[in-house]
Amino acid sequence: MDSVMTQAFQEELTCFICLDYFIDPVTIDCGHSFCWPCLCLAWEEAQTSAHCPACREPSQRRDFQTSIRLKNLASLARKMSLNQLLSSEEHKCETHKQPKKMLCEEDKSLLCALCCSSQEHKAHRLRPVEGAAEDYREKFLKLMRSLWEKIQENQRNLDEESRVLEQWVWYVCLQKEILKTAYRMLSPFTHKKENHYLEILTVEGMILFKHLKKSKAKMIEKKKHLRTSYNKLMKLCHKPDMELLQDLEDTTGMYESVVPTIPQPLRPRLRAQPIPGLIDRLNCCCRVDVCFDNEIKNQNIMLFNNVRSLLFRQDHQDASLNSDPHSDFAAWGDQVFSSGRHYWEVNVNHSWDWALGICEDFETTNSLPLIESEKAFLLLCIRKDAHRNLLTTCPIFPHYIEIPVGRIGVFLDFENGSVSFLNVAKSSLIWRYPTGSFDFPVRPFIFTSSA
Repeated sequence: MDSVMTQAFQEELTCFICLDYFIDPVTIDCGHSFCWPCLCLAWEEAQTSAHCPACREPSQRRDFQTSIRLKNLASLARKMSLNQLLSSEEHKCETHKQPKKMLCEEDKSLLCALCCSSQEHKAHRLRPVEGAAEDYREKFLKLMRSLWEKIQENQRNLDEESRVLEQWVWYVCLQKEILKTAYRMLSPFTHKKENHYLEILTVEGMILFKHLKKSKAKMIEKKKHLRTSYNKLMKLCHKPDMELLQDLEDTTGMYESVVPTIPQPLRPRLRAQPIPGLIDRLNCCCRVDVCFDNEIKNQNIMLFNNVRSLLFRQDHQDASLNSDPHSDFAAWGDQVFSSGRHYWEVNVNHSWDWALGICEDFETTNSLPLIESEKAFLLLCIRKDAHRNLLTTCPIFPHYIEIPVGRIGVFLDFENGSVSFLNVAKSSLIWRYPTGSFDFPVRPFIFTSSA
């Protein structure tokens, strides 16, 4: 009966995934428990929504706390196995025929009581093996958690770099096309000048493409290195106490050297390609004065954080990113446009986050345009960490071009159903919406948040 009870006790403390005693156990929504490292790897490899590996019940969250009681029970089970092992002939000192119950911290050797008092080990730091094994396991588990965070950071950076790389050639071609369109429609200068800037754009695009490929290759290599280290640590933590202590060597120093350096994604920016005379021409033939007097008083403005959530998958509650409501300004322009060509400028020099452009003429002027709306055509500059990102809406789309400073020009060509955004200081085109993007009355819009 005792052996049956012992076996049942051991099974209850065994992870369904690795079939070893729990290390850092967590209990998920359905009530089943697993080693935290095993569960992380299982869910990552599945690449689908999280399900219980035992009963397949879906799990709504992934941020589980360590089950202290299960962890302590698993530790007791390992100690029981260790005590049985220490009493066996196999693990007795060959010289003194006594159990090797002590660990020498200096050379990581296992010693009996008589070996401990020898001249060789007398001045060394010695510890009981059962306490030493758990302490080292705990140290490795903490290192694994830190390593897992680095693995996830590296994967996020790799995903971001891959997205940019996939879009890059297409984006450079797109910029060339809108530059051609701008020359044909807006500039009085010759195609010779146009070809010069197109060539510069092509060369610059290819150089940045090569840098992106090298950056991605470094991240892939780092991913392999991190995962190899993580798997070795996990395998070590799952070993019985005596085997863990026998395989220590200098693992701590080796794995701690892996953690700090994670390759960061490149943030490629095409230089603004100037179109000589563009701003002067628009000022002469299309300039209008737009006053943003219709301020939106809604105190729950979340436009920038909504974009961060959609694009960067960040939580709205992140206090470091939330705007101060007192520094935000959102307003509609005082005019509605339903025909003609119109050009106005907006100064964003004192804003960290900003959005501007045109939207459908909403009847209720005290509400914000929806970012996902097909009737909002906005250029946005959004901060993420210490970096700024340029985007357009309808749909939300990232731009890899020099971020404008100072004044932004907005050119509304209602006859063609298109709106363009210009870098006034560089006399360059940032983005032009395709012809026929809208055929309904529109109103200028601006939203700024001070740094």
